[in-house]
Amino acid sequence: MAKLVLPDPVTLPSGLIAAVEEDEWVPGAVQLTIDGTPQSHVNLRDETELFFEYVRRMGHVIDLFRPEGAPISALHLGGGAFTLPRYVEAMRPGSRQQVIELEGALVDLVREAAPLPKRASIRVRRGDAREVLGKLPAGMQGAMDLVVVDIFAGARTPAHVSSFEFYELIRPLLAPGGVVVVNTADGTGLPFARGQAATLASLFPSVAAIAEPQVLKGRRFGNIVFVASTDPLDSLDWMPRLLAGGPHPARMLYGAELSELIRGARIVTDATAVDSPAPARELFGRG
Repeated sequence: MAKLVLPDPVTLPSGLIAAVEEDEWVPGAVQLTIDGTPQSHVNLRDETELFFEYVRRMGHVIDLFRPEGAPISALHLGGGAFTLPRYVEAMRPGSRQQVIELEGALVDLVREAAPLPKRASIRVRRGDAREVLGKLPAGMQGAMDLVVVDIFAGARTPAHVSSFEFYELIRPLLAPGGVVVVNTADGTGLPFARGQAATLASLFPSVAAIAEPQVLKGRRFGNIVFVASTDPLDSLDWMPRLLAGGPHPARMLYGAELSELIRGARIVTDATAVDSPAPARELFGRG
C-alpha cells in the first residue's frame, strides 16, 4: 500500500510542534503528536478502532450509557485528531457534536491530514475551552448527553481547566442521565488525579475512576478516566459492563473505594490549581 501523503509539521502559536505521522504498523492509520507526545490515533479505514487504552475506556462509556446506536448530543473539550467525535459518529450515526479546540492551526492540520466524515454533524469552535464554555448558546444548557474533557497542552493539562470553577461551567450543560468523561494523567501518589476526583465529587453526586490497577495505586504514570453524572451511577445498569470490554487489566473505583482515593485531597480551585505533572521523557521514547 502506498504511503499516505501528509502535511508538514506546524508550529502552533503556543510554540509547540504538531505533526501527523503515518502509523507504520496499522495500514491507513495516522497519529498526531505535539512536541513528540502522542495525542491522538485515528484509523482512517475504520474509525471505530480505538488505539490508546484510555481512549478505549472512554469509548466503552460512549457505547453503553445510552441505548445502542442511538444518536446523542456531545461536547468535546479538546479536539486532537477528533478521534472520539469520529467514533461517536461511527457508532451513533446522526449524533450532533461540537468540539472546542484552542489551536486553530492544529484543527487545520488535522483536517488536511485526516478529513472528517462528510456526513458527520461536527461543529468546531476555536478558542480556549473555558472561555468558550462561558459563551455557549443558551440552548445547549441541559441538552448535552455527553461532555468529554480531554485537554492537554503538549503532555500536561493546564491548571485553569482543572478547577472547581471550570467544572462548574460544565454541570449545567448535562441532560438528564448525561455524563462527563474526563481524561487525567498522573504518576506517583496521584496528587493531581486525587484533586480532580475530589473536585468532581464536590459537584457531581456520582463519580467513578477507571484505569489500569497499578496506575490507580499511584505506582506508575498513566491515564485515569473519570466518569461523573448528576444521576446515581449505581442505578445505571451499564456501569458493571464498563470493565468487561477491556483493555485488561482494569479496575474501577466507585463509592467507598473512590472515597478512599479522595481521602485527604482538597478540592481544586482557581487559586490552588496547577498543571498536571509531565510524564518522564522516556515514556514516549524521547529520552
